[in-house]
Amino acid sequence: MKKDFSRLDKLLENFAANSVPGCTCSIMQGDELLYEGGAGYADIESGKKVDANSMFRQASTTKLFTYAILGMLFEEGKFLFSDPVGDYLPEWKNTKKYVVRPNGEVDVVPTERPLTIRNAVAMMCGLPYCMAPIPNATTPTLVAMNERIAKLLEKGVPTLQEEVRAMADVPVMFEPGSHWLYGFGSEITGALVETFTGKNLREVFVDRVIEPLGLKNTDTFITDANRDQIVTNYHKQPDGTLVAAKDFYDATMYPEQTPVGARPNLVTSATDFAIFMQMLANGGEYKGNKLLGKGTVEMLHTNQLGEAQLRDFENDYLAGYGYGFGFRTLMTQTYGHNGHIGCFGWTGGSGSWVEADPVDKFSIAYMHNMMPNEELYHHHRVRATAYGCML
Repeated sequence: MKKDFSRLDKLLENFAANSVPGCTCSIMQGDELLYEGGAGYADIESGKKVDANSMFRQASTTKLFTYAILGMLFEEGKFLFSDPVGDYLPEWKNTKKYVVRPNGEVDVVPTERPLTIRNAVAMMCGLPYCMAPIPNATTPTLVAMNERIAKLLEKGVPTLQEEVRAMADVPVMFEPGSHWLYGFGSEITGALVETFTGKNLREVFVDRVIEPLGLKNTDTFITDANRDQIVTNYHKQPDGTLVAAKDFYDATMYPEQTPVGARPNLVTSATDFAIFMQMLANGGEYKGNKLLGKGTVEMLHTNQLGEAQLRDFENDYLAGYGYGFGFRTLMTQTYGHNGHIGCFGWTGGSGSWVEADPVDKFSIAYMHNMMPNEELYHHHRVRATAYGCML
């Protein structure tokens, strides 16, 4: 039976008319593209509309490529998740942590156990994000990270390996594995992938994902070849007006000023990202090309968090989900999710949301070009409407 996506068309049109500059959405099932829609502007000033080839800055959804590749390397016997990170990144052999004493004094002591690859990948390493100095840092860990990233940035855009080495002696905020904290674990994971492959992460993305899946509208740099496809990002002001703004992530997006080994951020289309998620929904295979084993895909989106870590993880946006190896995974429909238990994906800071249904084997990729991205409002409505169309 042919599916009716008219409600999704209307939702995107409503978004573009009232809340975002532009938006696109793609849905696949099996190896087939079922829906490709969009509304609004790629660039308001020029009047350029979004289309199927529009490329959006991914920010945090970039890391899903890293985690899928890590799964491939796991299958090749390069590591075990129980291995200490220091076995492969020597600077991380002697992790320390901050401890606050009853009198309020802060001590630095060795961690009770080594920081493991599982701790890093599941965001339980105890280091927040710090891509640039963060004003008014309140924790000793973030103060120390601020100092290190500031020194690196004085010299220009650092490589991923330089970032990870610089943070190696920063005492973490808690015993590794005891809490969940979104942050620097993805940088550690990327550095591990580079160590296992002997290549920088940008090259690995191309070799392991972009070329095998035939992603034509995906890159890790803004270049003359793709510049016209990349949407303008807008900042929504308190009064609701949209102002074009150079995106923070663009600092590492131009090859003429960025070393190839710098931390990559993807620019991609909704359809290209839907293809990647569809490969995962299919159990690691797309159009007869097997990238991952089915069991490995299941492992990547199996919840890794216990009761204490789930308390750290849950908020209104994440309600009902747990967190696996880089992918959030649906554990209950109690909070309002009309998909199957086990649906998995992630979100990106400029407005991206991707999710795969491993039961009915379909994928959804939605993107818009606005910060703050108002993800709770937009993503959950897309989620409800898209799953309503599919199930």
